[in-house]
Amino acid sequence: MNSVDIVPFQKHVYEIYQQHVRSFPWRDTTNPYHIVVSEIMLQQTQVNRVQGFYLNFIALFPDFQTLAQASLHEVLSAWSGLGYNRRAVALHNIAKLVTQNYQGRLPRSAQDLVTLPGIGPNTAGSIGAFAFNDPTVFIETNIRTVFLHTFFRDQANISDKELMPLIAQTVDHNNPRAWYYALMDYGTLLKKTLPNPNRKSQHYTVQSKFVGSDRRVRGAIIRHLTQHHQASYNTLLNHFTLSDSPIATQQQLDKVVKQLIEEKMIIQLANNFLIYAE
Repeated sequence: MNSVDIVPFQKHVYEIYQQHVRSFPWRDTTNPYHIVVSEIMLQQTQVNRVQGFYLNFIALFPDFQTLAQASLHEVLSAWSGLGYNRRAVALHNIAKLVTQNYQGRLPRSAQDLVTLPGIGPNTAGSIGAFAFNDPTVFIETNIRTVFLHTFFRDQANISDKELMPLIAQTVDHNNPRAWYYALMDYGTLLKKTLPNPNRKSQHYTVQSKFVGSDRRVRGAIIRHLTQHHQASYNTLLNHFTLSDSPIATQQQLDKVVKQLIEEKMIIQLANNFLIYAE
């Protein structure tokens, strides 16, 4: 692309944005901690599910230091119902590392950000853009939608490697924060009005079913332990496999419990399981 191509594309995206801008509480702040919380919560989760959790989480844990000092039990209790509890553990560990290694201030460079748990290159890029207004280059589902729809309408099996140079060339260096918000809102609109352009992506997958999944069992165990503080193996067995509406087999329960112990999300003391505590 050259500047002649870039300018009308940017103009079109901003025009769509002005007509279909979305409002979210994390867009009303540039506080790096708030941005990190929102970005971790938004991983693999729809925005309409995140808003309430985000506001409650920020109220309970207003900064990195407060979150670092909280127990994992408190963090998982606040997270309960949002799903993918590994993200809560990652966020808790991020807070500890930022407090210990960076005096409570989130590092700005992508090289430092990707060393933190739960933060890969794309999340580091989004944090850079939204917290610091840096002209980073990253991709997520709605951004991918815009570029597939605009530049690859008659093609399929497009890899993100083919999209990234275009994303890099079209970043608005004057206001990358607004630019990426605009791209995301345009992508959301496209998915509402067209057959999902992301089906053209080489990386397109359909999320596995929740019912019967290990993910559901993991979440149920964590929720039970945050509500009841502890439970014996027989209690978990009766509650999840022998009830009128079982959600797991004994084999599945055993596998998931073992995984949660290995991941230091729960711990076994005597005959009881509890949320992990250092």
